[in-house]
Amino acid sequence: MPQLALYTFGVLKSPLADPTPLTREFYDIGAVVYQEISQHPGYLAHAEVADVDRGALFEADWGAWGEFTVPTWYGKGRTSETTALATTLSLWTELRPAFDAIYTGLHRTALNRRYDWFERTEHPSYVFWWVSDGVIPTWQDGVSRLEHLHDQGSTPHAFTFHRSFAPDGTPSSIKGIGPKSDQVP
Repeated sequence: MPQLALYTFGVLKSPLADPTPLTREFYDIGAVVYQEISQHPGYLAHAEVADVDRGALFEADWGAWGEFTVPTWYGKGRTSETTALATTLSLWTELRPAFDAIYTGLHRTALNRRYDWFERTEHPSYVFWWVSDGVIPTWQDGVSRLEHLHDQGSTPHAFTFHRSFAPDGTPSSIKGIGPKSDQVP
C-alpha cells in the first residue's frame, strides 16, 4: 500500500543558534510538537538524527533519508552558527491523518505563530507525494518535489492539501479539504 511523504521547508528570521528568546521558543516548541505528532494516528516516521547540535543539519548523518539538502532559493547560512531554516521529512498512511495532525493540537498553535519565526516567501512551504510501501523518501526527493510544486503547481508528482491526488494519480479530496484556488498555499 502506498505511503504519503511530506516535506516542509521554511526560512527562519534568525539562525537556529541565535540565543534570543524568540528563537529558543521556536526550537523548544518544535520538540514538543514533534512528540505530539509522532503519537498521531496515521503517522509512520520522520527523518531524524541522534545528538545533533542546533543548526548542524548539513553535516549530520540522516541514514536512509539521504544527504541533507535545501531548495535553491534558500540563501542563508549552512553552518551550525548560521543555519536559519526549519524543515521536516515524514511518512504518513494517508492525507486525512496528516491534515488532522497538522491543523490540530500544538502544531496548529505553532502555525498560528509562524510569521513570528519565519520569513514570508513566494515559495510553497510544504509538498506531498506518494511513495511505494517500504520506500524511504530522501531530502533530495523532498527538495525536488517542492521545487516542482513551485514551478508547476499541484500535480500527481507534487501536491498540496487543497489540490491533492490519489496514489493512482487521479484528483482526490477529503471532507473539509478541497481546491480553494489554483495558487500554491
